[in-house]
Amino acid sequence: CCAGTKETAFISAVTAAGLVHSVTRACSAGNVTECSCDVTLRHGVSASEGWHWGGCSDDIHYGMSFSRKFLDVPFKNMTGKSGSGLVAMNLHNNEAGRQAVAKLMSVDCRCHGVSGSCAVKTCWKTMSSFEKIGRFLKDKYENSIQISDRLKKKLRRKEKSQRKIPIGKEDLLYVNKSPNYCVEDQKLGIPGTQGRECNRTSQGPEGCNLLCCGRGYNTHVVRHVERCECKFVWCCYVRCRRCETMTDVHTCK
Repeated sequence: CCAGTKETAFISAVTAAGLVHSVTRACSAGNVTECSCDVTLRHGVSASEGWHWGGCSDDIHYGMSFSRKFLDVPFKNMTGKSGSGLVAMNLHNNEAGRQAVAKLMSVDCRCHGVSGSCAVKTCWKTMSSFEKIGRFLKDKYENSIQISDRLKKKLRRKEKSQRKIPIGKEDLLYVNKSPNYCVEDQKLGIPGTQGRECNRTSQGPEGCNLLCCGRGYNTHVVRHVERCECKFVWCCYVRCRRCETMTDVHTCK
């Protein structure tokens, strides 16, 4: 369903980024025989006096290489001109996900010295949390770029008036506009949002305003019966009360 849309672009980027992140973490933890920590930094020059490279820096280079071999090679082996624009788009989005992990690398340090004086610091490079990487890619998804499905030497924007604006390696690209996910479409496998339970007070994606796509929502009361205030009685059984609660449930029209 929905090949070449901004949603598939986001999935490609997140998948590639996730592979880099998980493989690199496994390398640093010593769980992979082919890699370990990034030792190249230990022989480099410190950025300033008073600290040096040490610890276990995440070897993102191996993670990036593994991700490219695992995800990109199948696309590169495709033959024929049909769909070449989609192939190039997928390769770009895969790399955009990997670049997000690299861009958000940070330097962590630990202090050494008498009474915690931090006279000397040992520093190492580490990846950001995947949550932070995901937020970065979500922002790229919100600002994704539509490109032409006809590949002419390189990827280009669909809007002719914007073709002189360069496409960044971290940008997410799509070919086809997204379908209307609010309305059921059995051919595309889209269930729509009619009948979905929503949160009336939330402004997020689960909120009724957004999830119901402006159609409004129905409210009905649901009665819950459960055991409560249970106590152990000697000997030997548990005595409970029977509690009833009434809650409002909201579903999209």
